[in-house]
Amino acid sequence: MIVVENVAVATVDADDTYHADGHVVVGDDGRIAAVGAGPAPAGEGRRVDGAGCLITPGLINSHHHLYQWATRGLAVDETLFGWLKTLYPIWGRLDAEVVGAAAGAGLGWLALSGCTTSMDHHYVFPRDGGDVLEAEIEAARRIGLRFHPTRGSMDLGQRDGGLPPDNIVESTDDALAATESAIDRWHDPSPGSMLRIAVAPCSPFSVTERLMSEAAALARRKGVRLHTHLAETDDEEDFCRERFGCTPTEYAERLGWLGDDVWLAHGVHLDDSAIAKLGATGTGVAHCPSSNARLGAGAARVRELLDHRVPVGLGVDGSASQEASHLGEELRQALYTARTRGGPGALNAREALRLGTMGGARCLGRSDELGSIEAGKLADLVVWRLDGLGHAGIDDRLAALVFGPAAPVELALVGGRPVVERGELVHADAAVLANEAARAHRRLLDRTGN
Repeated sequence: MIVVENVAVATVDADDTYHADGHVVVGDDGRIAAVGAGPAPAGEGRRVDGAGCLITPGLINSHHHLYQWATRGLAVDETLFGWLKTLYPIWGRLDAEVVGAAAGAGLGWLALSGCTTSMDHHYVFPRDGGDVLEAEIEAARRIGLRFHPTRGSMDLGQRDGGLPPDNIVESTDDALAATESAIDRWHDPSPGSMLRIAVAPCSPFSVTERLMSEAAALARRKGVRLHTHLAETDDEEDFCRERFGCTPTEYAERLGWLGDDVWLAHGVHLDDSAIAKLGATGTGVAHCPSSNARLGAGAARVRELLDHRVPVGLGVDGSASQEASHLGEELRQALYTARTRGGPGALNAREALRLGTMGGARCLGRSDELGSIEAGKLADLVVWRLDGLGHAGIDDRLAALVFGPAAPVELALVGGRPVVERGELVHADAAVLANEAARAHRRLLDRTGN
């Protein structure tokens, strides 16, 4: 058992209950036993003094591409399509060793940024690259994070009018077979699961209509969730209108890709009709404000999405389109991006934290177990230290977390087990992860003459 006491508590429950001085008790079953104001009840177990700290639900990363840690800092002044055309040839030389090192670094950094659950959207499977999905799953086990990798796919190459080079796309049949195999091998639907698989064809400009529709049918037959990129850029809008005669959202609807088992990455260019459709169907959106800004894609209409009851989570997106990849900082970035669009009333600190916690849990289909501090839920928790120089003088600790600089993680628990303590990874050495990632980056670039 672990008892965190003398701590400010942001529960993110349905009433946004906040205790300026409270406690959280974690049972030996890895679930939250109690939460409340004032001193913790007497009892056995490790007691953590949270003076100067805020405890929140662990942050949930709802969109990422971990392999991209190996190609950070490239094509820094390109739009999405130009960036992809630069990086596709490099990604075509990925292998399991590179992906494992990139995933280890990316997940370790996410843990240090307050993330306790992350998805990953992996859609590049070089023919001689080995088992890259297994490599990132093993990396998540090494760090100790709860993991929702998706088996992505691309089958629309340049010769058929798509964006990716032909040598890095799969055949439709191969992609579907490999996706089903990944579900059968890895997906764990049990309560408290540490590993769940979703189905994730990449995007309208890299996937055929057949793959999109049959992937949706496969996911529903297997009882897993669906994920893809949608409405990220104006270029994508133009592509869909020219090729399919409709908007990206209309295309998704036509192929059965709207529903409460679907969450979409980005959703930047959504008109009023599209937002209404997402709200009516319960389709989620992974909001990636820093990546959208880095690529100049635009700012998602988060206030309108929330007003239509669309599940909205936060994602750092791929490390090559958002080199910081710090999920804690995305709370502030989301708030600032919303206010740039709609003024100071567009998003507040509690709403920003909800995006990064319960919003992500809803996108991943885990809101019954994750996303808030309530008795019976999984003890995925983060204790943020907010009494240092960077936060001195900000009395409201929730405001300090969201408006202030990146807060150090004093303690992060996944299922009641520590994965970060006093700003250090528990199960891995950050310096080793960094060295492995740097070597993988250099090996990959050497293979492509960069």
